[in-house]
Amino acid sequence: MSGFLVLQKESVMSVSKVIELSSSSPKSIEDAVQTGLRKMAHTVKNIKGAWVNDIKVVTDADGGVTEWRVNMRINFVVE
Repeated sequence: MSGFLVLQKESVMSVSKVIELSSSSPKSIEDAVQTGLRKMAHTVKNIKGAWVNDIKVVTDADGGVTEWRVNMRINFVVE
């Protein structure tokens, strides 16, 4: 094969992991999600996304929402 350069592609593989997390907020669903993600980011690197699996509210006697709760699965890449 004179005059030709043969290139081999390396196979790049990443490994990801999923952690389940519960978070809450008196403000909103969005705040509960962001609070959980920020807290998780203190100990977990390379967070790539989250799935909100379940939403629950805590109410007062008059039916007003006092707390929003979410259960999430957080996906991150393992180094």
